[in-house]
Parts: sequence; C-alpha cells; structure tokens
Amino acid sequence: MSEILLQVRNLTTLLASGKSSVRAVDGVSFDIRSHETFALLGESGCGKSMTALSLMRLLPEAGHVAGGAVLLGGEDLLALPESTMRSVRGKRIAMIFQEPMTSLNPVLTVGQQIIETLQQHTDLEGEALRLRVVELLDEVGIPDAARRSGDYPFQLSGGMKQRVMIAIALACEPELLIADEPTTALDVTIQAQVLELLRRLQKKRGMAILLITHDLGVVAEMANRVAVMYAGEIVETADREAFFAAPRHPYTQKLFASLPGQAKRGQRLDVIKGSVPKLDKIFSGCRFVERCERAFAPCADNLPAWLETGEGRGVRCFLYAPDAPTTESVGYVPVATSPSEPLALSAHPLLEVSGLKVHFPIRKGLFQRVVGQVRAVDGVSLDIRPGRTLALVGESGCGKTTVGKGILQLVRPTAGSVRHAGVELTRLNTARLRSHRADLQVIFQDPFSSLDPRMRVGDILEEGMIALNLGKSETERQTRMDELLQQVGLAGEAKFRYPHEFSGGQRQRIAIARALAVNPKLIVCDEPTSALDVSVQAQILNLLKALQDELGLAYLFITHNLAVVEYFAHEVAVMYLGRIVERGEAGELLSTPRHPYTQALLSAAPSVDSAIKPEIIRLSGDLPSPANPPTGCHFHPRCPKAMSQCREIYPPVSGAGTAHETHCHLYG
Repeated sequence: MSEILLQVRNLTTLLASGKSSVRAVDGVSFDIRSHETFALLGESGCGKSMTALSLMRLLPEAGHVAGGAVLLGGEDLLALPESTMRSVRGKRIAMIFQEPMTSLNPVLTVGQQIIETLQQHTDLEGEALRLRVVELLDEVGIPDAARRSGDYPFQLSGGMKQRVMIAIALACEPELLIADEPTTALDVTIQAQVLELLRRLQKKRGMAILLITHDLGVVAEMANRVAVMYAGEIVETADREAFFAAPRHPYTQKLFASLPGQAKRGQRLDVIKGSVPKLDKIFSGCRFVERCERAFAPCADNLPAWLETGEGRGVRCFLYAPDAPTTESVGYVPVATSPSEPLALSAHPLLEVSGLKVHFPIRKGLFQRVVGQVRAVDGVSLDIRPGRTLALVGESGCGKTTVGKGILQLVRPTAGSVRHAGVELTRLNTARLRSHRADLQVIFQDPFSSLDPRMRVGDILEEGMIALNLGKSETERQTRMDELLQQVGLAGEAKFRYPHEFSGGQRQRIAIARALAVNPKLIVCDEPTSALDVSVQAQILNLLKALQDELGLAYLFITHNLAVVEYFAHEVAVMYLGRIVERGEAGELLSTPRHPYTQALLSAAPSVDSAIKPEIIRLSGDLPSPANPPTGCHFHPRCPKAMSQCREIYPPVSGAGTAHETHCHLYG
C-alpha cells in the first residue's frame, strides 16, 4: 500500500457573512496516498472547492482557516509563513481550476503563463526555458506546440485551454494535483481526452490527484477512493468498487437514485427534497435530517458520530450505529412511480425543418468586404411531432444552438424551410412572425444570465404575456402567474422576489415558467440541465416530462449529456460541423449506433456501471473550423474508418424514410 502523502485533520474554514460566520468546511478529515486518485463528491455548495482552496491557502478575503491541520509529507502547511507557502504552491501542490477561460490571463500568451510558473520554481533560462514550455505543451497533447505557445487563450478551444491549465499545473512536477471540476464545461469526447491525459500523466509521474466533482460517472472512471461531502462535512468514504457496489449514507443513495438513464425511462426520477442547509449556524442534529426519508428520532437532536464500518469504509449516520433500529432496512430502495397517462397525440409533425442553413459572413479590410462564410448550420432537416422530444446532440461548436435560434427565427436562416403548423416562418416579416412567437419558446442554458436581475419574478413572467396580448386584465395575469409558479413547483410569493434570491434549480424553474406563460406548443431547451447537480437535474427532468404529458408539449432538447438523452428523448439527431450525420428513434440509435462519430460519442460518455462501459473510441484532433470545412465527409479527418471516397464525396443518406438514417459511406 502506498504511503500517505497528505493528511487533513479536522479542517475548519469560516467565511465572514454579516454578523455571523459561514462554516464552509466544518471538521473535515481525510488522507490521500501517493499515486492514488481521491475523489471528493457532492452537490454545489457543500464545501468541496472551499476545502481545496483551504489546502492551498488561497481563500477569499472573507475566509480564514479556523482550525485543523494540513500535513504534506508530515509538514503542516497551515503553520507555514506566506513566503514559504509560495514555494509550495505550484511546486509541491498544484491546482487545475474549474473554468480555464477565467483562470488563464487573456493578455498573456499561453507560453508566457507557463514560463511564470517555471521562473518561480526553477532556474531555467533562455532557450532551456522555451524548450521546457514546448515539451510541456507537447506532453499534454497540444498539436504544433512550438507555434501554439505564442497563442492567446481566446485562440484555443475549450479542450485545449484545459490542456494548457494542466500544463501549467504540472510544469514543476508536483506531488499532489488538485483538479476542481476539470471537465464540467467540456463535451464528452474532450472530457474523455482530458481524463485519459490525467491518468497517463499520473502514471508517468507518480503524483496523487484530489479530484473534485459532482459527476458520478467521472468518479467511476478515475477514483481509487471516494469521499462524499455534504453541508461542510464528509458523510461517507470508501474504495471505489465498494462505493459503487453499495453506497451507505442516505444522501449518497439518493444521488445514485437521481441519475437518469435508459433503465428509468418512463419513470419519475428520484429527487432529494429541499436544498443544502445554510451553514451559518451550529447544528444540533444530522445536517441531512430535513431531506432524509430514513430519518428517525435521534437524527434531529443528536450529532451523528463518524463510524468506521470496516474494509476502509466510514459513514456519518445513525443507521449504522450499534443501537440503530433493527427494523430499518439498511439499503435504500426508491419508491416506484407510475408515469402519468400522456395525451392522445397527432401523428402529423408540429415542426418541419428542411435544408436549414445559417451562414455568417467573414469580413476583412477597411471596407469590411465579405471574404468567406462561417457555415454554422449547413443543411439541417428534422421534424418534431406534438408531445415528442427530439434530442440534438454533438460537440460544442457543431451548430446545435444555432439550429434552435434558426428555428425560432432569432437568427434569420440563410436558406431552407421552417414550417410550424403548416406555416412557413422564414417568409414572415417581423409583424406577422409575432403572432407565432407564443407557440415557439426557449429555455436557455444559464438561467442566471437569461433572467433580468433587475426585474422581479412576477415582472419576468408577465412581460411575455403583455407583449403577446395574453390575459385581458392585470388580475387575470396575476392568477395565471400563480398557476405557473405552482405548476413548476414554486410558492406563489416567489413572484415578489428577484432571481438572485433563488438557487440554480429554482431559477431554471422560473425560466420554464416564463416559457410556459404564453401557452407554447414547442419549447427549444438549450442545455437546460448542464449547470445543475444530479439531484436538481432530476427535478427539472421530472418537471419537463410531467408538463409534456399534461400539455402535449414538443421539445427540441439540445444537450451533450447522453444519460439525459437515454432517459428523456423519443428521437435523437446527432450533429457534426453544421450537419446531421445520424438520426433515429432513441432506443435503436443509442443501442446500435451506425455513424463512427455517434459511436465515438457514446463510447466517451462516462458511466457509473463499468461492466457495460465500451472501449473508448479516441478521435484525433479537434472539430474543424466551420469557416473552412473539410471536403467530402466533414468527419473524415478524425474518422478511424475513413476511406478514399470519404475525402471526396459527402455521403448520401442511407435508410432514407426509415426510423434510422445515417450519412456514411460505410452503409452506401
């Protein structure tokens, strides 16, 4: 067994908040061994990132470590003066932050940012320094590293920016790497590349990794040991195999029950009621008691002790105490729920899109002459029937969101047809298009940026009704608002509050209520759950499904989360570089994908069940520029099955008119 590299003992971190202090980290203890990956798992707001910042002593101005010890190789980092701690950061402990775009300096080249770290901790100079930068960029898989070292962050894709962050963190070969949600904002293919890169570098250098995430699939692929954090404290630890075989704490069990997937299709997902409690008070009982379905008498008035349950496992729960009730089953079984009976639906498409193109001009020179076109959407055809969900999946930059905007006429198409209920929307002027706006609504990815922070919720909901002349009077609109809030699971008094007073999941419910306010028939859902924890995601998916069954809504569901697609979608369209390469019924397409790109996407998706995990198909390079797409099949430069004809001719559709269509020469 590897020796212990890092020991954290009773770590307590306070954040000043008015007259009280928030106990963001409250008595946390764990060990990390050399060469292992230790995952810290939990919902947003439970203290994971604050724990990492405490270890690095990078707390915000309002925060301070109030107690405990952090021993790295036996040396207490909390006792070191700041001048000595600077030599530890980057040299012995390094950190990859969650969002590379905000972590990288936009006015320095990536090479200069790596040089900063090397100059702080090494004696390299001149040519040796430049060669080390190129070596690091090459090691993390940046193509043409010598040239790319002179690029600025905005010139790199999301995956490449994350690779640069890894290069900076590993520049001085640290003993411990802290990775804070390193793949949250990445597509599944880029995520798989980054995780594989971390595994390879860990094996090569022998470093330990503290992986902070809320993604159980990433934990299943990466971790040796797991700790679950809730409301500032650790509630369960275990080795990976034991953890996924039988999670013990009720909170962990509910996280697993909240996961969407094919097996739960047609059922309501289990949800965790309520939210993480505020940490500005001293708790007298279990912190999970108000959300726990298995709580009993001692939970409310007594603090649960940490219990070692054997085989390197531990749990903070009264259910595992020697005097726990014997009638209580230790092992949560979610309550089976029957799906509501859907409405009788029309067989005729509600929306028909044919040959949709959205091109953006590239202008250069003093007179801004058009010198090219960005082919964001380049000939997309699809249809959606009432009460059905079409999932549009693909990597970032492939044109998914632009398809949604083109359908809604928020961006006017360059060519093609968009017919809603038999009416051609592309030919309507602004005034005539307004009468169709009520039928076509959108839910954006980030509810915080899409809701006006200066408007109360009631004003946000009422704005669309007034603009489209719905509701004859103020009283009628107020009644409608109360119904909407109740429909999305919020109290009526929420209409008097501002968006910042709600959690992320609640804000997304408000965004859904705004879309419903004008009685739409089709909603474009643009990554509506990507920024949410699994428990909140389950609430939103349940809500969308219930509204679809009740109102017969149709959804165009734009996402890169394939587990959500398996659970929620009726049909799937896979998009690559502005074109749909495969389309079909969800069950058939996901079980027997035909196009090599679809196969690569599905293989790269993280899964909590390692027994059914297929071998990852690794794609070479990044998504080509839509301003200069490859000739022939757009996917051929990255395709492991490419043939000579793929480079010359775009493949026609195979299986036309059937439930499963593919654009690929393999099926010609």
